[in-house]
Amino acid sequence: MRILGIESSCDETAVAIYDAEYGIIAEHIASQIETHAKFGGVVPEVASREHLKVLPALVPQVLNEADCDWKDIDGIAVTAGPGLMGALLVGVTYARSVGLVNSIPVLPIHHMEGHLFAPGLSDEGLPAFPFMSLLVSGGHTMLIRVDGLGQYQVVGQTIDDAAGECFDKTARVLGLPYPGGPEIAKLALNGDASVFNLPRPMLNKPNFNFSFSGLKTAVIYAAKGCANFDTQTKADLAAATELAIADVLTKKSINACKAENINNLVIAGGVAANRTLRTMLDKVSEQEGIKLYVPSLKYCTDNASMIAYVGAMRFERGQTIHNDWDANPRWKLPELS
Repeated sequence: MRILGIESSCDETAVAIYDAEYGIIAEHIASQIETHAKFGGVVPEVASREHLKVLPALVPQVLNEADCDWKDIDGIAVTAGPGLMGALLVGVTYARSVGLVNSIPVLPIHHMEGHLFAPGLSDEGLPAFPFMSLLVSGGHTMLIRVDGLGQYQVVGQTIDDAAGECFDKTARVLGLPYPGGPEIAKLALNGDASVFNLPRPMLNKPNFNFSFSGLKTAVIYAAKGCANFDTQTKADLAAATELAIADVLTKKSINACKAENINNLVIAGGVAANRTLRTMLDKVSEQEGIKLYVPSLKYCTDNASMIAYVGAMRFERGQTIHNDWDANPRWKLPELS
């Protein structure tokens, strides 16, 4: 079985082909970071136009590199939500069009479900069910109990700003370019986190929800209170912010595993690439007897490989779908179960 995956939910145009026997046999990501960096964030209309320009050229390129023709593709998996409506529509419309022309079935895939199973693309593979997943991607920060494909229980989630949003907003305060997460991490390497005493929002609350708006506000006030906001001070504040976010994510995740009596923890999404978070989670999970599973760095950010992989799992289970579906920018993960 070979599945073509298409991802266009935000500012990455991605295409991949997953082979049930060999794994990912071809993949490409066309990033729009440079295009949106001058605006300080993603401009939806610009993103849609870029997808429209890039996708029709990227798919034949990936097919060629995989030495495939349309007759070799058994199914198409496309991100149908959540995301930017215009961007999603480009991917969904293209997928349904080529599927119709070439008589290939098309499945809509939830973007977050792709991230949930992205560690399955690593050599170690996915843990046995059930496992806990810390999903930190863009505007999403969630703890999800996974009992099987399509069997999800949201244990905790952000009630305001997500971790990724906090990174981006802190980056603006520090005068760093978009996207903020990698820039914060880079600057933090030369910083001393102990210089600033930042809060750990909701860390001691009797639930597993998150809130990072207060941390963002604390960063703003800390920056305004600096008499000399030089490069070293910015590095110290970046390090303190990164540590605060990692601390909250780590402790909440471990506590959720204990509460659900689960010994396997998966971390996924763009923030999963953060070195401080990975190091802290690895150390604490080992201390608590919890096995940590992480995707390779290239599968932390948005990609089509994870979409093709989930699509293959669903096709293998014989899933079919009626033709009345469409892009859904507010598609909720529990609706899959």
